[in-house]
Amino acid sequence: MIRRALISVSDKTGLDVFARGLADLGVELVASGGTAASLKEHGLGVAEVSDVTASPELLGGRVKTLHPRIHAGILARRDHDEDVEELAEHEIEPFDLVCVNLYPFQQVVYSAEGAHRADQALEMIDIGGPAMLRGAAKNFLHVAPVCSPDQYGFVLDELRQEGALSEDTRRALATEAFAYTARYEAAIASWFAERETFPDTLIVSLEKVMDLAYGENPHQRAACYAESGVRRHVLSRVQQIGGRALSFNNLNDLSAARRLLEEFAVPACVIVKHANPCGCAIGSSIDEAYERAHQADPMSAFGGVVIVNRPIEPELGSVMATRFSEVVTAPEIADEALVELKGREGLRILLNEERRRAVPGERDYRRVIGGVLVQDTDAESDDRDGMEVVVGDPPSEERWGDLLFAWRVVKHVSSNAIVIGKDLMTIGIGAGQMSRVDAVRLAIEKAHEHGHDIEGAVLASDAFFPFADGPELALDAGIASIIQPGGSKRDDEVVAAVRAAGASMVFTARRHFRH
Repeated sequence: MIRRALISVSDKTGLDVFARGLADLGVELVASGGTAASLKEHGLGVAEVSDVTASPELLGGRVKTLHPRIHAGILARRDHDEDVEELAEHEIEPFDLVCVNLYPFQQVVYSAEGAHRADQALEMIDIGGPAMLRGAAKNFLHVAPVCSPDQYGFVLDELRQEGALSEDTRRALATEAFAYTARYEAAIASWFAERETFPDTLIVSLEKVMDLAYGENPHQRAACYAESGVRRHVLSRVQQIGGRALSFNNLNDLSAARRLLEEFAVPACVIVKHANPCGCAIGSSIDEAYERAHQADPMSAFGGVVIVNRPIEPELGSVMATRFSEVVTAPEIADEALVELKGREGLRILLNEERRRAVPGERDYRRVIGGVLVQDTDAESDDRDGMEVVVGDPPSEERWGDLLFAWRVVKHVSSNAIVIGKDLMTIGIGAGQMSRVDAVRLAIEKAHEHGHDIEGAVLASDAFFPFADGPELALDAGIASIIQPGGSKRDDEVVAAVRAAGASMVFTARRHFRH
């Protein structure tokens, strides 16, 4: 039976309906100052915490529920005679339900105003709220902890139907309550730790976005989680408007595609397969960009994730609908185009309205046996001014465009990575090879396979060439210019090979491995 409820909430969404539902069931309501005032405005009878404790709120509200008459009422075990006798001796009434949600710490500290106001952040650290909620969760055998407006409906439904909350329900509520307070404490710890690049203890809190049908393979269970407090994640402000449910592999590919697409402000299209781009192009229009990206490697594009940074109009939608893709993503899709795309059975269609950029200093996590590797995200866009033409004539503006385009793409290809580009489109990509010369060979073979003319094209390498064999293979195929970090012990041999071929080479002085 729920006879007495303690309510203290920051988020008052749906509270009036929930509290009225409890009152209609004969539940006595006790609430902290602001919550009590809100309930009274809705015509509900409610006792204030200060009436129970016989003590006013102190220190500007910092101390109000931290009192034995509150916490003894929450923590008392009803099946322990000693606890029941002690409550009676001190005239303390027990609570059967505790409804608490916490100060909006994350919303305040990660807002534009709060980012620079440490005093505001400190006042958003809730003390009494977590204590009450954790006490109720600890004592779930006798008390129901409610921490979210999402829980109000089913709690009321069960009380109306059954007259009480089952032990299974109270246990489930306790599970959510401990996860909720843990997430809250993790956010605070992370905020304090932001002053250290890599603190001794790193607490990462994750919130489930959605369950997935399975993982990389059908025998693996899977779900998608987002890091608490991040500005954006792979599905933030993304709306699915057609097709089957998104899979683990879809989301992995979508993340890779979005990262590469963000390199470009002009009309661009990226097609990703197995987390690697198989086609990327810029165009005077998004229709042109898509067609060029698809023609880069139409065989690999089959069943890929396609993402564009301009609206899909009817003509482009018609073309896309003739080709098999797993996912199509765009900032807007015209109604006529949507009809065409929905005609492709199973095609997952996503509207991506996310315009926020990544937060500088965002961390990258990589799971290893028994732990995690942590590093800064490789989000830097290398500036042409910091690059050096080490051999050959300075590239023309057109060739510089191709070099910088290929360099941006190669950063998003699994190492060892080689990208051959021409006229602002990829024509050959060698990904994930153990040998860099094999990556060059693969990129050349892919270009030839799809009829691309390598003569006059450029080549980007994500790391330096340890030997001259890779560049020689590329130069013999017709590559006119190479862009790479430099820094090999045999740079002189590579430079000599490029000079002998009458080509040019740019050193960026920065490597972009992606494993």
